[in-house]
Amino acid sequence: MVTAYSLISTEPNRTAEVFQRVRVLEGVKEVECVAGPYDIIARIEVDSSDKLTKVIFGNIRSIAGITSTVGLIMIEL
Repeated sequence: MVTAYSLISTEPNRTAEVFQRVRVLEGVKEVECVAGPYDIIARIEVDSSDKLTKVIFGNIRSIAGITSTVGLIMIEL
């Protein structure tokens, strides 16, 4: 299992629209709107790094209204 967080910035007044589109994507387990330098944080859980790449680069980053994303992949210490 690969778990990651995607920190998402949106265009002004498009956060709610982007939130609704992100929350239904395959692999997205939790989505929250946040205050600060990012507008949305999404927790992603998938079976492989290939699927994670597809979710982040193929699905999330293709949503209209997103201006930038930062991906944080969880690791075990």
